[in-house]
Amino acid sequence: MTEQIINIDRMEQAVALFGTFDENIRMIQNEYMVSVVCRGSELKISGEPENVSKACKVIESLLALVNRGEALSEQNVRYCMSLVNEGNEHKIDQLAGDCICITSRGKPVKPKTLGQKAYCNAIADNTIVLGVGPAGTGKTYLAVAMAVTAFRAREINRIILTRPAVEAGEKLGFLPGDLQSKVDPYLRPLYDALFDMLGAETYQKYVERGNIEVAPLAYMRGRTLDDSFIILDEAQNTTPEQMKMFLTRLGFNSKMVITGDITQIDLPGGVRSGLKDAVRILKNIEGIETVYFDASDVVRNKLVQDIIRAYENAAGKSGDKKK
Repeated sequence: MTEQIINIDRMEQAVALFGTFDENIRMIQNEYMVSVVCRGSELKISGEPENVSKACKVIESLLALVNRGEALSEQNVRYCMSLVNEGNEHKIDQLAGDCICITSRGKPVKPKTLGQKAYCNAIADNTIVLGVGPAGTGKTYLAVAMAVTAFRAREINRIILTRPAVEAGEKLGFLPGDLQSKVDPYLRPLYDALFDMLGAETYQKYVERGNIEVAPLAYMRGRTLDDSFIILDEAQNTTPEQMKMFLTRLGFNSKMVITGDITQIDLPGGVRSGLKDAVRILKNIEGIETVYFDASDVVRNKLVQDIIRAYENAAGKSGDKKK
């Protein structure tokens, strides 16, 4: 057994570090099997030497984030622990990034992982970005945030969001209503992100003015999109022909962000994914960058990370058996 002492300058730091009902400290104690006790301006961490060392690194990193104005949550506490466990604690400072956008409720939108930060930087620096990774990594949400930021800064005149209308194993042709009513379920995640950023009334105002368009991918054919920020979501469900059609819509002073998860392809058997083809074909073109996310970038419930890793492990074992 060993113990280390960490000094805390202000009581507000301790309050932020411990979290509601000490939930942040409990996560650290459970992860490393250590005891963390606060006495005045000191934190005493005791346990096995290696575990105490890691717990101290996590706590010091979290205090650094607090000092830079970051609000601690279960997600960034767990992410800090994962970086420390991998020996990458020196990268934690990069998490205190600049705010990308303010939502309609006044909430700042910031990258929460190194993968998300690299993604936002790539969007800022390139004309076309492909974001490839599992569900819950913020691919679509951050792309919409970057689009809204560019729109508010008058860098572009339109935001165009699209996705292929491919059912995820269910047939939706029986849905009542006109064509728009039938395609709305496919586009709902895009609506949700825009509502969050702009508010329903502001969103509707920009739609009526033609500044925002949310439409199925089929509506893109034959168009040239100038002064626009275009986001293609669920791109793993495009065919190579659809992907080529979409990419060639790019006009002057425009950006494109293409997002998808190549482990969730809903195309009929034997049909190649346009996203897979695009990643391979476009990899050496200047101005186009591909950013890959993994389970550590998931910012939903921790169980989502566990589910993704479990499926990855199962797929790996299945591949081994085939060999």
